[in-house]
Amino acid sequence: MQLLISVTNTEEAQSAAVGGADIVDIKNPSEGALGANFPHIIRAIRQEIATEIPVSVAIGDAPNKPGATALAALGAASCDVEFVKVGLYGTSTTRQAVFLLKEVCRAVRDYDSDIKIIAVAYADAHKIGAFPVMESPAVAVEAGADGCLLDTAGKTGDSLFSYLDDNALRQFVQDCQSGGLISALAGSLGEADIPRLLKIGPDILGFRTAACKGDRVTGVIQRKQVERLKNLINGVD
Repeated sequence: MQLLISVTNTEEAQSAAVGGADIVDIKNPSEGALGANFPHIIRAIRQEIATEIPVSVAIGDAPNKPGATALAALGAASCDVEFVKVGLYGTSTTRQAVFLLKEVCRAVRDYDSDIKIIAVAYADAHKIGAFPVMESPAVAVEAGADGCLLDTAGKTGDSLFSYLDDNALRQFVQDCQSGGLISALAGSLGEADIPRLLKIGPDILGFRTAACKGDRVTGVIQRKQVERLKNLINGVD
């Protein structure tokens, strides 16, 4: 199981990388759950950390605007990254979600077929009018994406487990596996959730707040806390 740490700048990226993150994820939490950061920051982070550490980039909590979202995905792909994450926020039906995601996949793969596209769905989809979250693996498979991540749109104290129980999350992971997708879980997860998450068995676990000193927006990633999360995932306490 891999550890993904979401960072906002080069200093946080260094702390994440030295602390043992398997994937350094770049976002701008002040713009939402999947807030997009600036191209110059993405490029600086990619140049700063070791090339063997994959870099993931969030391109936003996307509205149902396939053209704009595909263009944003292409911009992220041009920053020399390994993963592009798109939040399927504004798509209220699976048909809309498939179409938008297909256009993202096309834009990125026309540029570089090695970059992986990760569809992000929201466990609290019912609160934001997005398509049903448990349909996300099928959407990702039909669109031709490489993986699927579950997150939460709201960041007001609720976590992934506030909306989906262990059985639902195991079903999500199984659906991803059946479709040949990378499976990932995030959404205000903490240290105490890790034993439970290990039993569910996704490929990737994503954290920000749990690796920060402070909150998810103004807090700062701490190397020792990243090490702590990594050790817990590896069964070292």
